[in-house]
Amino acid sequence: MRPICLFTDFGPTGPYVGQVKAALHVHAPGAPVIDLMADAPAFDPMASAYLLAALLPRMPADAVVMAVVDPGVGGPRLPLIVQADGRFLVGPDNGLLALAQRWAASSRVWAITWQPPTLSATFHGRDLFAPMAAALAAGTGPDDLAVALNQGIVGSDWPDDLARIVYIDPYGNAMTGLRGSCILAEQFLRVGQYILPPARTYSDHALGAGFWYVNSIGLVEISVNCGHAARQLALNVGDIVVCDEKNVPT
Repeated sequence: MRPICLFTDFGPTGPYVGQVKAALHVHAPGAPVIDLMADAPAFDPMASAYLLAALLPRMPADAVVMAVVDPGVGGPRLPLIVQADGRFLVGPDNGLLALAQRWAASSRVWAITWQPPTLSATFHGRDLFAPMAAALAAGTGPDDLAVALNQGIVGSDWPDDLARIVYIDPYGNAMTGLRGSCILAEQFLRVGQYILPPARTYSDHALGAGFWYVNSIGLVEISVNCGHAARQLALNVGDIVVCDEKNVPT
């Protein structure tokens, strides 16, 4: 039985994650379920795509990831299965799965054709994607649930690296869509009115000082040592991050 990882914008409270877990238990009672992320950027598949792709390599090699950030739920967007380096991802064709597919050494894509007997127009996570993830976890092959998709999926033209803030964690740290490998270690970053120096870890700078570093999942992150970067630096999801050409702080 493959493990199932949940990546959603459903929120850590409320009834939605619980209903998904209940559906997974009905369809695959023996599958372990991992809460990967329940507070992905709400209604924002693009920002979420960079987080999902960065998190994926740390998941079990045989994981099934149910990924749902789906503002177009019930509309014409396709439901997908993506196989990326042995892992399966199940979710909407709105760009959410695009970076995970692109960064994989090998990948395949299917459009889901299976339909549940009852399908809520607004909760495909529970009624469609959870049963799909459960079936894959239990060993059902994607060809039994879907048809191969040979066309590009939504987000296939998005950049490999996104120079924007994509997530703010509970500590106020601001993750960007930039991979650490795409920026020089000595580079300064500009966000809003602030120019931020690099660091290897928090204690490289004084208490209350702002800086950027490469976080534990390989993304460039903006932080304040023992402070709340989002409040102190007035950061929001979507803010543009620029490599400062002068390479000196102001």
